[in-house]
Amino acid sequence: MLEEKSEHMSESRQSSTRQKTVAIISKPDRPELSEVLPALEKWLQQRNYAVVVDQESAAYFSASTVMPRSELATRSPDLALVLGGDGTLLSAARAVAKTGTLILGVNLGTLGFMTELPLADLYSALDAIEKEHYIVDSRSMLSCSLVRGGEIVATHVALNELVVSKSAIARLNHFELFVDSEFVSSYKADGLIIATPTGSTAYSLGAGGPILEPDVDAFVITPVSPHGLTHRPVVVRDTVEIEIQVKTGQEEAYLSLDGQVGMPMRDGDIVRCVKAEHPARLLRFQKTFFEVLATKLKWGER
Repeated sequence: MLEEKSEHMSESRQSSTRQKTVAIISKPDRPELSEVLPALEKWLQQRNYAVVVDQESAAYFSASTVMPRSELATRSPDLALVLGGDGTLLSAARAVAKTGTLILGVNLGTLGFMTELPLADLYSALDAIEKEHYIVDSRSMLSCSLVRGGEIVATHVALNELVVSKSAIARLNHFELFVDSEFVSSYKADGLIIATPTGSTAYSLGAGGPILEPDVDAFVITPVSPHGLTHRPVVVRDTVEIEIQVKTGQEEAYLSLDGQVGMPMRDGDIVRCVKAEHPARLLRFQKTFFEVLATKLKWGER
Protein backbone atom coordinates (compact mmCIF):
# COMPACT_ATOMS: atom_id res chain seq x y z
CA MET A 1 0.00 0.00 0.00
CA LEU A 2 1.18 3.47 -0.82
CA GLU A 3 2.20 5.70 2.03
CA GLU A 4 1.81 9.39 1.22
CA LYS A 5 2.33 10.97 4.63
CA SER A 6 5.37 13.02 3.58
CA GLU A 7 3.52 14.31 0.52
CA HIS A 8 0.62 15.48 2.66
CA MET A 9 2.94 17.15 5.17
CA SER A 10 4.41 19.19 2.32
CA GLU A 11 0.91 20.09 1.14
CA SER A 12 0.00 21.12 4.69
CA ARG A 13 2.92 23.53 5.01
CA GLN A 14 2.02 25.15 1.70
CA SER A 15 -1.62 25.61 2.74
CA SER A 16 -1.15 26.40 6.43
CA THR A 17 -2.59 29.89 5.98
CA ARG A 18 -5.70 28.63 4.22
CA GLN A 19 -8.82 27.59 6.10
CA LYS A 20 -9.30 23.89 5.52
CA THR A 21 -12.62 22.45 4.43
CA VAL A 22 -14.14 19.23 5.74
CA ALA A 23 -17.02 17.54 3.90
CA ILE A 24 -19.44 15.41 5.92
CA ILE A 25 -21.11 12.54 4.08
CA SER A 26 -23.57 10.36 5.99
CA LYS A 27 -25.66 7.27 5.55
CA PRO A 28 -29.27 8.41 5.92
CA ASP A 29 -31.52 7.44 8.82
CA ARG A 30 -28.83 6.15 11.15
CA PRO A 31 -29.91 6.80 14.77
CA GLU A 32 -26.33 7.53 15.85
CA LEU A 33 -26.18 10.65 13.67
CA SER A 34 -28.45 12.73 15.91
CA GLU A 35 -25.77 12.68 18.61
CA VAL A 36 -22.61 12.27 16.56
CA LEU A 37 -23.03 15.03 13.98
CA PRO A 38 -23.85 18.02 16.23
CA ALA A 39 -20.85 17.19 18.42
CA LEU A 40 -18.67 16.75 15.35
CA GLU A 41 -19.77 20.10 13.94
CA LYS A 42 -18.84 21.82 17.21
CA TRP A 43 -15.42 20.08 17.28
CA LEU A 44 -14.63 21.16 13.72
CA GLN A 45 -15.80 24.75 14.17
CA GLN A 46 -13.73 25.15 17.35
CA ARG A 47 -10.69 24.29 15.22
CA ASN A 48 -11.64 26.75 12.48
CA TYR A 49 -12.54 24.23 9.79
CA ALA A 50 -15.01 25.22 7.12
CA VAL A 51 -17.72 22.55 7.06
CA VAL A 52 -19.82 21.49 4.09
CA VAL A 53 -22.36 18.69 4.41
CA ASP A 54 -24.41 16.55 2.06
CA GLN A 55 -28.18 16.62 2.17
CA GLU A 56 -28.29 13.38 4.16
CA SER A 57 -26.39 15.11 6.99
CA ALA A 58 -28.14 18.49 6.84
CA ALA A 59 -30.80 17.82 9.48
CA TYR A 60 -28.16 17.50 12.20
CA PHE A 61 -26.10 20.61 11.43
CA SER A 62 -26.89 24.18 12.37
CA ALA A 63 -24.78 26.55 10.28
CA SER A 64 -22.86 24.54 7.75
CA THR A 65 -23.13 24.79 3.98
CA VAL A 66 -25.42 22.13 2.53
CA MET A 67 -25.25 20.83 -1.03
CA PRO A 68 -25.96 17.66 -2.99
CA ARG A 69 -23.29 14.99 -2.58
CA SER A 70 -22.52 15.15 -6.29
CA GLU A 71 -21.53 18.83 -5.94
CA LEU A 72 -19.22 18.56 -2.92
CA ALA A 73 -16.14 18.49 -5.15
CA THR A 74 -16.84 22.09 -6.17
CA ARG A 75 -15.68 23.09 -2.67
CA SER A 76 -12.41 21.12 -3.02
CA PRO A 77 -12.59 19.70 0.52
CA ASP A 78 -9.32 18.73 2.16
CA LEU A 79 -10.98 15.89 4.05
CA ALA A 80 -14.21 13.94 3.59
CA LEU A 81 -15.59 12.28 6.73
CA VAL A 82 -17.84 9.42 5.68
CA LEU A 83 -20.17 8.10 8.37
CA GLY A 84 -21.88 4.93 7.24
CA GLY A 85 -20.89 1.70 5.57
CA ASP A 86 -18.93 0.79 2.47
CA GLY A 87 -21.83 1.83 0.24
CA THR A 88 -21.69 5.37 1.58
CA LEU A 89 -17.94 5.44 1.08
CA LEU A 90 -18.28 4.27 -2.53
CA SER A 91 -20.67 7.14 -3.19
CA ALA A 92 -18.31 9.59 -1.48
CA ALA A 93 -15.32 8.40 -3.50
CA ARG A 94 -17.14 8.94 -6.79
CA ALA A 95 -18.06 12.43 -5.62
CA VAL A 96 -14.73 13.77 -4.35
CA ALA A 97 -11.86 11.60 -5.66
CA LYS A 98 -11.24 13.98 -8.57
CA THR A 99 -10.23 16.75 -6.16
CA GLY A 100 -7.61 14.64 -4.35
CA THR A 101 -9.64 14.79 -1.13
CA LEU A 102 -8.53 12.56 1.73
CA ILE A 103 -11.37 10.20 2.69
CA LEU A 104 -11.89 8.82 6.20
CA GLY A 105 -14.51 6.10 6.51
CA VAL A 106 -16.20 5.71 9.91
CA ASN A 107 -18.10 2.46 10.20
CA LEU A 108 -21.80 2.74 11.03
CA GLY A 109 -22.58 -0.33 8.94
CA THR A 110 -21.75 -3.99 9.38
CA LEU A 111 -19.04 -5.49 7.18
CA GLY A 112 -16.95 -2.39 6.53
CA PHE A 113 -13.98 -3.41 4.37
CA MET A 114 -13.22 0.26 3.66
CA THR A 115 -15.02 2.00 6.52
CA GLU A 116 -12.93 0.16 9.08
CA LEU A 117 -12.68 2.93 11.71
CA PRO A 118 -15.04 2.36 14.67
CA LEU A 119 -17.15 5.32 15.72
CA ALA A 120 -15.49 5.26 19.15
CA ASP A 121 -12.15 6.08 17.50
CA LEU A 122 -13.39 9.07 15.48
CA TYR A 123 -11.84 11.85 17.56
CA SER A 124 -8.54 10.09 18.13
CA ALA A 125 -8.38 9.68 14.35
CA LEU A 126 -9.13 13.37 13.82
CA ASP A 127 -6.36 14.27 16.28
CA ALA A 128 -3.98 12.02 14.35
CA ILE A 129 -4.96 13.72 11.09
CA GLU A 130 -4.20 17.12 12.59
CA LYS A 131 -0.76 15.79 13.57
CA GLU A 132 -0.37 14.18 10.12
CA HIS A 133 0.01 10.71 11.62
CA TYR A 134 -1.68 8.56 9.02
CA ILE A 135 -1.19 6.54 5.86
CA VAL A 136 -2.96 7.16 2.56
CA ASP A 137 -4.06 4.18 0.50
CA SER A 138 -4.27 5.29 -3.11
CA ARG A 139 -7.07 3.17 -4.62
CA SER A 140 -7.41 3.01 -8.40
CA MET A 141 -10.83 3.66 -9.91
CA LEU A 142 -12.52 2.77 -13.19
CA SER A 143 -13.69 5.32 -15.75
CA CYS A 144 -16.38 3.73 -17.92
CA SER A 145 -18.23 5.07 -20.95
CA LEU A 146 -21.42 3.75 -22.52
CA VAL A 147 -21.20 3.98 -26.31
CA ARG A 148 -24.38 3.78 -28.39
CA GLY A 149 -24.40 4.18 -32.14
CA GLY A 150 -20.83 5.43 -32.07
CA GLU A 151 -21.63 8.20 -29.55
CA ILE A 152 -20.73 8.33 -25.85
CA VAL A 153 -24.03 8.70 -24.01
CA ALA A 154 -22.76 8.46 -20.43
CA THR A 155 -19.45 8.33 -18.51
CA HIS A 156 -19.09 7.40 -14.86
CA VAL A 157 -16.37 6.39 -12.42
CA ALA A 158 -16.46 3.47 -10.00
CA LEU A 159 -14.29 2.49 -7.04
CA ASN A 160 -15.44 -1.14 -6.80
CA GLU A 161 -16.72 -2.42 -10.11
CA LEU A 162 -18.72 -2.16 -13.26
CA VAL A 163 -21.30 -4.89 -13.93
CA VAL A 164 -23.13 -5.64 -17.17
CA SER A 165 -25.96 -8.04 -16.38
CA LYS A 166 -29.26 -9.38 -17.59
CA SER A 167 -32.57 -8.17 -16.24
CA ALA A 168 -34.41 -10.27 -13.69
CA ILE A 169 -36.51 -12.12 -16.25
CA ALA A 170 -34.14 -12.18 -19.23
CA ARG A 171 -32.34 -15.24 -20.50
CA LEU A 172 -28.55 -15.45 -20.60
CA ASN A 173 -27.05 -12.46 -22.35
CA HIS A 174 -24.30 -12.57 -24.92
CA PHE A 175 -21.17 -10.49 -24.24
CA GLU A 176 -18.01 -10.12 -26.27
CA LEU A 177 -14.87 -9.05 -24.43
CA PHE A 178 -11.93 -7.12 -25.92
CA VAL A 179 -8.72 -5.98 -24.21
CA ASP A 180 -6.79 -3.26 -26.06
CA SER A 181 -8.96 -4.04 -29.10
CA GLU A 182 -7.92 -7.72 -29.06
CA PHE A 183 -10.78 -10.20 -28.89
CA VAL A 184 -10.62 -12.26 -25.69
CA SER A 185 -13.78 -14.33 -25.54
CA SER A 186 -17.49 -14.52 -26.15
CA TYR A 187 -19.63 -15.16 -23.07
CA LYS A 188 -23.16 -16.33 -22.48
CA ALA A 189 -23.70 -15.51 -18.85
CA ASP A 190 -25.83 -13.75 -16.28
CA GLY A 191 -23.30 -10.94 -16.30
CA LEU A 192 -19.74 -9.73 -16.58
CA ILE A 193 -17.84 -7.83 -13.86
CA ILE A 194 -14.84 -5.54 -14.24
CA ALA A 195 -13.43 -4.99 -10.75
CA THR A 196 -10.68 -2.84 -9.32
CA PRO A 197 -8.38 -4.30 -6.64
CA THR A 198 -10.66 -2.63 -4.08
CA GLY A 199 -13.68 -4.24 -5.72
CA SER A 200 -12.04 -7.66 -5.81
CA THR A 201 -13.47 -8.30 -2.31
CA ALA A 202 -17.00 -7.29 -3.36
CA TYR A 203 -19.29 -8.77 -6.04
CA SER A 204 -16.37 -10.26 -7.97
CA LEU A 205 -15.35 -12.30 -4.91
CA GLY A 206 -18.86 -13.69 -4.60
CA ALA A 207 -18.76 -14.68 -8.28
CA GLY A 208 -15.54 -16.63 -7.78
CA GLY A 209 -12.94 -13.98 -8.55
CA PRO A 210 -9.55 -13.65 -6.82
CA ILE A 211 -8.65 -11.23 -4.05
CA LEU A 212 -6.12 -8.58 -5.09
CA GLU A 213 -4.12 -6.40 -2.74
CA PRO A 214 -5.35 -2.82 -3.10
CA ASP A 215 -2.08 -1.53 -4.60
CA VAL A 216 -1.83 -4.16 -7.36
CA ASP A 217 -1.84 -2.47 -10.78
CA ALA A 218 -4.53 -4.68 -12.26
CA PHE A 219 -8.22 -5.21 -12.92
CA VAL A 220 -10.23 -8.44 -12.62
CA ILE A 221 -12.73 -9.52 -15.29
CA THR A 222 -15.15 -12.03 -13.74
CA PRO A 223 -18.07 -13.73 -15.50
CA VAL A 224 -21.24 -14.27 -13.47
CA SER A 225 -22.67 -17.78 -13.86
CA PRO A 226 -21.21 -18.35 -17.34
CA HIS A 227 -22.72 -21.03 -19.56
CA GLY A 228 -19.24 -22.19 -20.62
CA LEU A 229 -17.50 -24.16 -17.88
CA THR A 230 -14.05 -23.05 -19.08
CA HIS A 231 -14.78 -19.36 -18.55
CA ARG A 232 -12.84 -18.18 -15.53
CA PRO A 233 -11.85 -14.80 -14.05
CA VAL A 234 -9.05 -13.02 -15.89
CA VAL A 235 -6.58 -10.53 -14.37
CA VAL A 236 -5.27 -7.79 -16.68
CA ARG A 237 -2.95 -4.81 -16.29
CA ASP A 238 -4.72 -1.58 -15.32
CA THR A 239 -3.13 0.25 -18.25
CA VAL A 240 -5.36 -1.52 -20.80
CA GLU A 241 -8.69 -0.50 -22.30
CA ILE A 242 -11.41 -3.06 -21.64
CA GLU A 243 -14.41 -3.20 -23.97
CA ILE A 244 -17.62 -5.17 -23.52
CA GLN A 245 -19.92 -5.43 -26.53
CA VAL A 246 -23.45 -6.40 -25.62
CA LYS A 247 -25.53 -8.54 -27.96
CA THR A 248 -28.92 -8.82 -26.29
CA GLY A 249 -31.24 -9.30 -29.25
CA GLN A 250 -34.72 -8.70 -27.87
CA GLU A 251 -33.61 -9.25 -24.28
CA GLU A 252 -32.73 -6.56 -21.76
CA ALA A 253 -29.37 -5.80 -20.19
CA TYR A 254 -28.37 -3.44 -17.40
CA LEU A 255 -25.19 -1.52 -16.62
CA SER A 256 -24.39 -0.69 -12.99
CA LEU A 257 -21.43 0.93 -11.24
CA ASP A 258 -20.67 0.18 -7.59
CA GLY A 259 -24.20 -1.19 -7.36
CA GLN A 260 -25.46 2.40 -7.09
CA VAL A 261 -25.44 4.07 -10.50
CA GLY A 262 -27.18 2.25 -13.32
CA MET A 263 -28.83 2.44 -16.72
CA PRO A 264 -30.46 0.04 -19.20
CA MET A 265 -28.48 -1.19 -22.19
CA ARG A 266 -29.59 -1.98 -25.72
CA ASP A 267 -28.47 -4.51 -28.27
CA GLY A 268 -25.18 -3.34 -29.79
CA ASP A 269 -24.19 -1.05 -26.91
CA ILE A 270 -20.53 -0.97 -25.93
CA VAL A 271 -18.95 -0.29 -22.54
CA ARG A 272 -15.36 0.97 -22.54
CA CYS A 273 -13.37 1.06 -19.29
CA VAL A 274 -9.95 2.45 -18.45
CA LYS A 275 -8.19 3.38 -15.24
CA ALA A 276 -9.57 6.69 -13.99
CA GLU A 277 -7.26 9.67 -13.90
CA HIS A 278 -7.72 10.25 -10.18
CA PRO A 279 -7.55 7.57 -7.46
CA ALA A 280 -9.55 7.55 -4.26
CA ARG A 281 -7.27 8.51 -1.34
CA LEU A 282 -8.43 6.51 1.69
CA LEU A 283 -6.97 7.18 5.12
CA ARG A 284 -5.65 4.31 7.19
CA PHE A 285 -4.01 4.27 10.63
CA GLN A 286 -3.10 0.83 11.93
CA LYS A 287 -4.65 -2.22 10.33
CA THR A 288 -3.10 -3.74 7.23
CA PHE A 289 -5.15 -5.11 4.34
CA PHE A 290 -4.68 -8.70 5.48
CA GLU A 291 -5.65 -7.85 9.05
CA VAL A 292 -8.88 -6.34 7.72
CA LEU A 293 -9.49 -9.45 5.61
CA ALA A 294 -8.90 -11.75 8.56
CA THR A 295 -11.37 -9.76 10.66
CA LYS A 296 -14.09 -9.20 8.08
CA LEU A 297 -13.94 -12.63 6.44
CA LYS A 298 -13.45 -14.34 9.80
CA TRP A 299 -10.30 -16.15 8.71
CA GLY A 300 -8.80 -18.27 11.46
CA GLU A 301 -6.26 -16.86 13.87
CA ARG A 302 -2.77 -18.31 14.15
